[in-house]
Amino acid sequence: MSIVIVGGHDRMVGQYKKICKAFHCKAKVFTQMAGNLSTQIGTPDLIILFTNTVSHKMVRCAVTEGEKCHADIIRCHTSSQAALTEILQKACAQ
Repeated sequence: MSIVIVGGHDRMVGQYKKICKAFHCKAKVFTQMAGNLSTQIGTPDLIILFTNTVSHKMVRCAVTEGEKCHADIIRCHTSSQAALTEILQKACAQ
């Protein structure tokens, strides 16, 4: 399963990737808005939006790209390890 994480904290990028790897998922993490974010997202199976730490512009861009490739989109207010683990437990159990 491929996952794109939008938002979160810069210092947590390594932890986010480590957690995703534990669930046998490939992850891309975007904590800052890049000029070409829409082309970098690709076609993931799941997009996770950490809404507390992300701009509205990044959310709109991620949602638009997710709808194009029919990806599941999950919004979470907190960007903690526990929140990501809980999301992946539910998403990978389906």
